[in-house]
Amino acid sequence: MSVNNNATHIKTRFAPSPTGYLHVGGARTALFNYLFAKKFGGTFLLRIEDTDPERSKPEYSEQILISMKWLGLDWDEGPYHQSERMHIYQQYTQKLLEEGKAYRCFCTTEELEQMREQQRQQGLPTRYDGRCSRLTQEEIEERLKKGMPFAVRLKVPQDRGIIAWDDMVKGHIEINSSELDDFILVRSDGTPTYNFAVVIDDHTMGVTHVLRGEDHIPNTPKQILIYEALDWETPEFGHVPMILGKDKTKLSKRHGAVGVEAYRDEGFLPEALFNFLALLGASYDPDREVYTKQELIELFDPKKIGLHPAVFDPDKLYYINREHMKMLPPEELVERIRPFAEAKGFQIEPYHLRLIPLLVERMHTLKDFVELADYIFTDDFTVDEKAQELLTKDLPLEGLAEQLDATAWDADHIEAVLRQYAQDKGIKPREYFPFIRAVISGKSVGPSLFHLMEAMPKDMVLRRLKKS
Repeated sequence: MSVNNNATHIKTRFAPSPTGYLHVGGARTALFNYLFAKKFGGTFLLRIEDTDPERSKPEYSEQILISMKWLGLDWDEGPYHQSERMHIYQQYTQKLLEEGKAYRCFCTTEELEQMREQQRQQGLPTRYDGRCSRLTQEEIEERLKKGMPFAVRLKVPQDRGIIAWDDMVKGHIEINSSELDDFILVRSDGTPTYNFAVVIDDHTMGVTHVLRGEDHIPNTPKQILIYEALDWETPEFGHVPMILGKDKTKLSKRHGAVGVEAYRDEGFLPEALFNFLALLGASYDPDREVYTKQELIELFDPKKIGLHPAVFDPDKLYYINREHMKMLPPEELVERIRPFAEAKGFQIEPYHLRLIPLLVERMHTLKDFVELADYIFTDDFTVDEKAQELLTKDLPLEGLAEQLDATAWDADHIEAVLRQYAQDKGIKPREYFPFIRAVISGKSVGPSLFHLMEAMPKDMVLRRLKKS
C-alpha cells in the first residue's frame, strides 16, 4: 500500500468501550491500527469510549490497558476518556444547532412508536419523518420553557445523493443518503451517540486512518454526513471482516476465544498471540506463519486483509506459540516459565536450563513445562497410566545406580552403561529403557532417555533408581 507519509502524519486509533475484557476481535483491531501506524512512522492513539455509565466500568478500562501492554501494543498518545470530554461534544452540538444543520427533537417514545406503527401499516420503511425539523422558533421556545426533554438530530440534506468512500480493505462502498433518516446526535439525557462522539474525537485528535470491524460499515455514511456538517475532512476508513470459529459460526468461548489475559494466564507468549492475530484474516506468504513483530510491521498492508470472515484456529495458535518458544534463548524461556512453576509451589533451578531444549518440542504453552516435567521439581511426581503398567514389571535395578555413579555423566556414557546392564541381565533394550524412563520420571513418553538423564541432576536420578 502506498501512503504519502510526507503529505500527512499518519495517526490511527483504538477506541474500546470498557464494558468487558479485551477480546480477540478487539485485540486484532487494535493490532491492525498499531501495525499501520508503526509501518509509516505514525502515531497510535488509545481512547476509552466510556460514555455509557451503566455498562462502562473502571476495572474494565484498567484490564484493557494491562492486556494491551502485555500484548506489546504500546500506544503513543492517550489514553483519552470520552467521559471527560462531554463539554466538547456540547460545544459542537450548539454549533450545529446555531447553523441549522441539526435540530431539537421533542418526540416522546410513544409518539415515535406510533409513527413507526403507522409506517408499518402503510408498508413503508420505519424511519423518523422529520416532524420536529418543521417546528417554528416559537414552538421550540414554548417546549423549552415547559422543560420538555429533547434529543438532537442531524438534518440530513435531502439532495445529498450518493455517500461513497474508498475503503482501505473492501474497496469502493456507497449508499444513497435517501436511505437515512435524521438520526440522533445527542440523546435526551445529554449524552452523545457513538457516531457523533467518535467523529468529534477523531477529528480533534487528528486521526487520519480508521481501521475497524465491518460491523461499523452502516455507521460510516452517518459519520461522513457529520464530518460534512462540521466542514471537516473525513479520514480514510477500512473495515475488516468478522472472526468465525472453525465451524464457521460466530466466534465465542466454545471456540477457544477468550479475553487476552486468559491467553497470558494459560501460558501463551505475547509475541505468539501478536503473530497469530496479525495473520487472522491477513496473508503475506502462504508458506510461512511465524513472524517477528518488526517483520509484521514491515509487511502490513490493509489490502492484504481478506474480504471474507477470518477463521479462529486454536491449533494454529498452539503451533505459532511453540515456534516462538523455540525462538527464545533457554535463559529467557525459563524466566517466562518461572511464574507458572512458582504458582505450583516449585522453584526454577539452574539445571532446568538443560531440560528446555529437550522439552520445548512437546510444549504448546509455558504451563506445559511444569505439567510435562513435574518430575524435575519433586519426587512426588505424577505417574501416567502406561508408566504405571511398566512399573509393575519385575525388572532388575540392583547395582545399576552404582554403575552409573562410576561413569561420566553424559548421554553417551549413560547409554553405554544401560545397554551393557540390559545385556548382562538378558533384557531387550526396548523393554528395559521404557521401564527406566518410568522409574525416573513417571512418564511413558518423552525426549531421548539418555539426554534426559544427562540433563537431570545425577543425584536425583541415582536416588530414584535406588529407591525403586
